[in-house]
Amino acid sequence: MESHSDGPARIVKALVLLVLLAAATAAMAQPDNRYCKSGDTPAFGATKDGPASLPTRCVNTALASTPSSGKEIRVSERNGVDEALQAAACGDVIVLEAGRTFAPFRLPAKKCDAEHWITIRSGAADSDLPPEGVRVTPCYAAQVSLPGRPPYSCPTPKNVLARIELKAGAGAITFSNTSNHYRLIGLEVTRTAGTGTAYGLIRFEDGVDHVVIDRSWIHGTPQDETVRGVYLGGSSYVGIVDSYFSDFHCIAATGGCTDAQAISGGNSTASMGVYKIVNNYLEGAAENVLLGGAAGSQVPADIEIRRNYMFKPLTWQPGRPDFIGHNFIVKNLFELKNGERVLVEGNLMENSWGGYSQVGYGILLTPRGTWAAVQDVTIRNNLIRHIGSGMQLAASTLGEDDSLAAQRWSIHDDLLEDLDTDTYNGAGIVFQISSGFRKNLPLNNVSVNHVTVATWGMVKSLMIVGVAPENPRLPFAINFSDNIVPAGTYSVWSTGIGTCPKSGNPSITFKNCWSSSQVTNNVIIDYPSGQEPWPPGNFLVKDVGAVGFEHYDREGGDYHLSAASHYKHNASDGKEVGANIDAINAAIEGVR
Repeated sequence: MESHSDGPARIVKALVLLVLLAAATAAMAQPDNRYCKSGDTPAFGATKDGPASLPTRCVNTALASTPSSGKEIRVSERNGVDEALQAAACGDVIVLEAGRTFAPFRLPAKKCDAEHWITIRSGAADSDLPPEGVRVTPCYAAQVSLPGRPPYSCPTPKNVLARIELKAGAGAITFSNTSNHYRLIGLEVTRTAGTGTAYGLIRFEDGVDHVVIDRSWIHGTPQDETVRGVYLGGSSYVGIVDSYFSDFHCIAATGGCTDAQAISGGNSTASMGVYKIVNNYLEGAAENVLLGGAAGSQVPADIEIRRNYMFKPLTWQPGRPDFIGHNFIVKNLFELKNGERVLVEGNLMENSWGGYSQVGYGILLTPRGTWAAVQDVTIRNNLIRHIGSGMQLAASTLGEDDSLAAQRWSIHDDLLEDLDTDTYNGAGIVFQISSGFRKNLPLNNVSVNHVTVATWGMVKSLMIVGVAPENPRLPFAINFSDNIVPAGTYSVWSTGIGTCPKSGNPSITFKNCWSSSQVTNNVIIDYPSGQEPWPPGNFLVKDVGAVGFEHYDREGGDYHLSAASHYKHNASDGKEVGANIDAINAAIEGVR
């Protein structure tokens, strides 16, 4: 039995362990360019994932790929950054004194090149910042923790960031038209509390290219309306890596804004993409990340969204005992309304609830605009949990007009955990797969396979399907196979429009609503007795115990199939039915 005098010894041991872990992390840290070699050379290992084409271009965000070998320009005066920028030549480093606050500034176009980037960074020593490839946290601004957020290691809080503060309006940092080859490191970009709605902290105007935002804390304030952390505008070749975004929210009914996001873009008449959003903590009330949804004419292309922690604090959910007090407008975790060749991989997405204009979805693929396409999208190896609904996959319209395209989506090896209608005030729909296009080619080439859905609360419908009656063509090439999913109270239902009448019979619904499909080798849990059959080749089981998970528990499940599971090798491809849990665990390791 330990004595009370052992307490200090235990504390010392714990601190030593933290230091050793930090040292080990620093030793192993490296920028995540697994899919992009030097010279922005893509290395995705394949051209396609199922029906979806993978990105064909990329951004290498290593420091070695953004050389700044020129002179240093040191700035300590609040209004001195603009003067330093005017004096800087391509390749220079502008050093902002750590711990000081600077006025908003605009980055001018300098016509720099790949060998001569302008770096704007904190004046702290490299050893005081997290190593390249390691996510910054508010600890580096001397914040030991943020209430309601996941804990982060903060053994030695110290303010080593340079702070840029916006008082009102938009643009703590603005990238001017055609500005290029800038890298930001170790900045705290924020707004003054109590000064009304702030519309965007970092703004890109059109024609901006080659920018890296690295190890920076970009945040609003707990009670004010702050609409966006980064607005990408008409930019290309932008990397946002190893950074922390918090407190982006709009207030329902009484507020001055509607949708708030950590990162938003995809709305421009200028060329957009390539984008790389990797290893960030991303917090936004409406959508944590949103591409599209506003006026434009171009489709952003070649986008990596990987290894991010997308999180909404539960203190924002009304009815919770620690509710923050303001009714922030919450919609979903990730939404794509405009984009092509998009890879969404290895993300942890957590907390989404309904009660506003949406119903607590985790992910939405919903093109919006006659110029807008959502095509060639791969969503793989993600963990999505604590949500009111799962995924809305829809060929959608803007008013009376069809969007441009909704096609070639590959969704596989994802885990949806704790989808609950009641807890998260959602619709309790696992998948909506529908096409609202009246004239254009309907939803097509959509593959949802090897997905595992683990639930404990109420699920209303496994799947809602629907079509537009004006369109003579039905959605086609829909593949829903090898999944482990709850049946829900109503299983598969259609919207009851046109050639897709309401029916409780899954086989008839799929036949009437899709012109071609493959629905096989799915494990359907708790399928109500007496309901109509599924297509042949699916497995209807009475309860989750019949699946054969290693451990099924809301406090920490293991969703591998045991050796004794009947579904261990019963997928259509000979693998396990359900998600590849090992691949998901490897993809999200260290994300939280």
